[in-house]
Amino acid sequence: METLCCNLQSSSTPLICLHLLVLCLLLSQAHAVDHGGISLRSQQMALLHWGSTLESTGPQISSWQASTSPCNWTGITCSVAHHGMPWIVTNISLPDAGIHGQLGELNFSALPFLTYIELSNNSIHGHIPASMSNLTAITELSIHQNMVSGHIPKEMGMLANLKLLQLSNNTLSGEIPTTLANLTNLDTLYLYGNELSGPIPPKLCEMANMQYLALGNIKLTGEIPTRIGNFTKMIKLYFFGNQIIGSIPPEIGNLVMLTDLILYENKLSGSLPAELGNLTKLNNLLLHENQITGSIPLGLGIISNLQNLILHNNQISGFIPGTLGNLTKLVALALGRNQINGSIPQEIGNLMNLQLLSLEENQISGSIPKTLGNLQNVKNLNFRSNELSNSLPEEFGNIPSMVELDLASNSFSGHMPANICTGASLKFLFLSLNMFNGPVARSLKTYISEHFGVYPKLKKMSLKSNRLSGQISPNWGACPELAILDIAENVITVELKLSSNHIRGEIPPEIGNLTNLYSMNLSFNKLSGSIPSQLGKLTDLEYLDISVNNLSGPIPEELGGCTKLQFLKINNNYFSGNLPGTIGNLASIQVMLDISNNKLDGLLTQGFGRMQMLKFLNLSHNQFTGRIPSSFASMVSLSTLDVSYNNLEGPLPARRLLQNASASWFRNNKGLCGNLSGLPSCYSARESGHHKRKLLRFLLPVALAVGFTVVAAIAFSMVFIHNKRKPPESTTAKGRDMFSVWNFDGRLAFDDIVRATENFDDMYIIGAGGYGKVYRAQLQDRQMVAVKKIHTTQEELSDERRFSCEMEIITQIRQRSIVKLYGFCSHPEYKFLVYEYIEQGSPHMTLENDDLAKELDWQKRTTLVKDVAQALSLAGTYGYIAPEMSYTSFVTEKCDVYSLGIVVLEVVIGKHPRDLLQHLASSRDHYIMIKEILDSRPLAPTTTEEENILSLIKVAFSCLKASPQARPTMQEVYQTLIDDQSSSFLSTNYYALIVDELWDS
Repeated sequence: METLCCNLQSSSTPLICLHLLVLCLLLSQAHAVDHGGISLRSQQMALLHWGSTLESTGPQISSWQASTSPCNWTGITCSVAHHGMPWIVTNISLPDAGIHGQLGELNFSALPFLTYIELSNNSIHGHIPASMSNLTAITELSIHQNMVSGHIPKEMGMLANLKLLQLSNNTLSGEIPTTLANLTNLDTLYLYGNELSGPIPPKLCEMANMQYLALGNIKLTGEIPTRIGNFTKMIKLYFFGNQIIGSIPPEIGNLVMLTDLILYENKLSGSLPAELGNLTKLNNLLLHENQITGSIPLGLGIISNLQNLILHNNQISGFIPGTLGNLTKLVALALGRNQINGSIPQEIGNLMNLQLLSLEENQISGSIPKTLGNLQNVKNLNFRSNELSNSLPEEFGNIPSMVELDLASNSFSGHMPANICTGASLKFLFLSLNMFNGPVARSLKTYISEHFGVYPKLKKMSLKSNRLSGQISPNWGACPELAILDIAENVITVELKLSSNHIRGEIPPEIGNLTNLYSMNLSFNKLSGSIPSQLGKLTDLEYLDISVNNLSGPIPEELGGCTKLQFLKINNNYFSGNLPGTIGNLASIQVMLDISNNKLDGLLTQGFGRMQMLKFLNLSHNQFTGRIPSSFASMVSLSTLDVSYNNLEGPLPARRLLQNASASWFRNNKGLCGNLSGLPSCYSARESGHHKRKLLRFLLPVALAVGFTVVAAIAFSMVFIHNKRKPPESTTAKGRDMFSVWNFDGRLAFDDIVRATENFDDMYIIGAGGYGKVYRAQLQDRQMVAVKKIHTTQEELSDERRFSCEMEIITQIRQRSIVKLYGFCSHPEYKFLVYEYIEQGSPHMTLENDDLAKELDWQKRTTLVKDVAQALSLAGTYGYIAPEMSYTSFVTEKCDVYSLGIVVLEVVIGKHPRDLLQHLASSRDHYIMIKEILDSRPLAPTTTEEENILSLIKVAFSCLKASPQARPTMQEVYQTLIDDQSSSFLSTNYYALIVDELWDS
C-alpha cells in the first residue's frame, strides 16, 4: 500500500493513500469476519504454541517457523474456501513424526477449518480434549498407535461430518460413549487395542453408513446387540479378544456386504445361526476359541467366496457337512479341538486351494477318503488324536507341498503308501501311536528306504508305538536337518516280543550325515555289526543309547568327536578291545556313561578324569585290567561307580565318595583294596612281601642319611645363588608368599583384602548370588575393588589345581561387557576373585533406581543386550537358571541361553520377569498387551526403537523355550540381535501386539 501511494505523483497523493489504507483494513476485517474472526496468523500462532510444548519431535516439525507461512510447513496443508478469500489450515498430517506431547496443548478453537488430522504412530499422551468438538468440518481423525489415555469425550458426538475415527492402540478407558451414534456419516470406527470396557452400545447400530467397525481387544462384555442387523453396509466387523457372551444373533445374516466376521477369543455360546449362509460375500469367518455348541450349519457350504473358516477350540458337535466341499476358494479349514464325530466327507477333496486342514482332537472315525489325494496345495494336515482307522489310501501320498503331517494317536494300520509325501518340503512327520506295520524300508520313502526321495528340510519324525519292521536305511543321511528321530516301541520283525523293537541289520555309516541330530535311541533291537566311525561327525549329539543289541567290534576313536554327549549307553553288546583314549574327550557328559556287559579289556584311560560333571559310571562285567586311574579322583560329581566283575587291582582312588561306597561296586576283581567295608586293606594285601620290608628297614636309615646330605647340599646351593640374584624383600612381602596370588602385579595381597573388609564383614556386602557374596574393599593404595568370596565346600577348598586352572581361563577373557578381573586368591580358608569396582555396576541395580532407569533409554538397553549376548557374562543365580537344571543338572550352552532370555526381559520390562513368566505358563484367562509390560520410565521409543524392542522380546521368548533343543544357540541369538531389523518385522505396531501371541508363536 505504501509503495502504491509513493508512485502517485499529484497533489492529492496523501489523501488517496489514506483512502486506500482504510480500504485494505476494511477488506482484512471483512475476511476475518467471514472466518469467524480467525486469521491465518492466529492459526499459525496456535500451531507454534503446540510445537513449543512438545517434549520431543522428529525433523518434520523443524520447518515450523514464525517467519514462514504455515502453508509451507511440513505436515500442514492449507486451502482457500472461496475465490478471493485468504488461506486457511485444513490438514495436519504427521504420522511417524516422533511427536512426544499432549493434544490438550493444541488450541483447536483456533483451527476450526480442519478437515483432516493424521497423527498415528507417535508418542502423544494425555487425554483427548473436549475442545476437539469445535472441529465441525473434520471428516477424518486418526490418533492410532499412541499413548492417549482417559475416556473418549462424549463431545466427539458433535463432529457431524466425521467419516473416519481411528483411536486404536492407545490406553483409553471407560465405556464407549453412546453419543458416537450421532455421527451418522461415520463409515469407519477403529477402537481396538485399548482398555475400554462395558457392553457394545446398541445405539451404535443406528449408524447406518458404518462399513468398518473394529472393537477388538478392549475388554467388552455383554452380548452382541440384536440390532446389529441394521449394519446393512458393513464390510468388516471385528469383535475379537473380548469377553462377549451369549449367542451370535441370527440378525447377523442381514449384513450381506460383509467380507470379514472376526469374533474369536470371546465367550460366545449357543449354536451357529443358519443365517450365516446369507453372507455370500464373506472371505474370513474366524470364530475360534469360544464356547460355541451345536453342529456346523449346512448353509456355510454356499458361501462360495470363503477363504478361511476357523472354528477350532469350541464345543461343536455333529458331523462335518459334505457341503463344505463347495467352498473351492477355501485356504484354511480349522475344526480341531471340538467334539465332531462321523467321518471325513469325500467332498473335502474338492478344496483344491486348501493349504491347512486341521481336524485334531475330535472323535472323527472311519478311513481317510481317497479324494484327499487331490489336495495338491495342502501344507499342513493335522488329524492327531481322533478315531481314524484302516490303512492310508495310496492317493494320500501324492501331496508334494506337504510341510507338516500329523496322524498320531489314531488307529491306522497296514503299510504306509510307498510314495507318501513325495516332494522335498516335509519338515514334520508324526505317525506315532498307531498300528502301522510292514517293513520300514517300504513305508517311509523319504528317510529310511532307497525307494524314497530326498527330504533335506525334514526336522522331526516320530514313528513310535507302531508295528513297523525292517532295516535302517543309508538314505537317512539325505536328511541333514533331521533333529528328532523317535522310532521307539515298534515291532520291527515278524516276531512279537516285549522289548521295544527288533530292528535288524547294521547301523549305516551315512547316519553320520545327520549333523543336526541331538538325540538317538536305538536300544533293545537286533542291530549287528560295529559302530560306524562316521558317528563321530554328530557333533551336536547329546543323547546316544545303542544298548541291548548285538553290536560288536572295537569302540571307534571317532566317538570322542561327539563332544556334546551328556548321556551315553553302549552296554549289553559284544564290544571288544581297549577303550580308546579319546573317550576322555567327552568332558560334557553328565548323566550316565554305561559301558557294562561287553568284552572290553586293557587298561582304563586316565581321560576319565576330565568327566568332572558325570554322575553315573558303569564299567562292570568287562575284562579291564590294571589299576583304577588316579584321575578318577577328579570326577567330582560322580555319585555311582560300578567296576565290578573285571580284572582290576590296586588301591581305590583317594576320594571321599569312594570311602562311603558300596563294596558291590568293586566285587569280583583281581585284587582291589582300600579302606572300604568288604574290601581287603591295602596294607594286608602286601603281607606277601614281608621279607622285602625287612630289607627295607635295614637299608632305610642309610638311604635317608645319604639322601638328606644330598638334598641339604642342593638346597644350600640354590639359596646361595638365589640370594645373590634377588634383592632383599620386605617382611610383609615374604609373609604374603604363603598365599597363592596370581595376575595381581604384586600390588594386592591377601591381608590387604582381609583388612579392607574387616575379615569379610557383612557391612561391606554390595551383592550376593548363587556362587558367593560380593564385598567392596578399599586397599592401602586407595584403590577400590570388588571382591567376590566364593561359597566352597571343604573338598573344593582342597582342590587347588582345579581352581587355579579355571582362574587362568577367566583372566584370559577380554570383552567390554565383562568386568575386568584383577586377580584371584586361594587360601586354606577362602577363595575369592578381585574385580574392578563399578558403581551401579549391574543392569539389575540400575533398573532398581528410577533415575538411572530413565537415563537407560531404549537405544542403550538394546546395546546392553547385544553386549551381554556377545559376552555371555551371566548364569548361576536363582531366578536366571534354566528349568531343566532343576531335574537334570545339565549345565549346557542352552542354560546360558535361557539365562540370557531372563536378562533381556528384565531390561525390557524394568524388573525381573517372574510375574510375566508365571502368567505365560498358566492357563491364561486374560491376555497382556506389549504396552502393559514395557518399562515406562524411559522416554517412549521411536519407530525404529519399537522394532528393536519387538526383536528383543522375540529373541527373549525364543531363549525361554521349555525344551533346551528348541532354544537357539548363543551365536544365533547374537547374530539375530546384530542383524538389521526390517521395517516389516511385524505388520502391526507393537502397542497392538499381545504378549501371549508372541510367546505362543
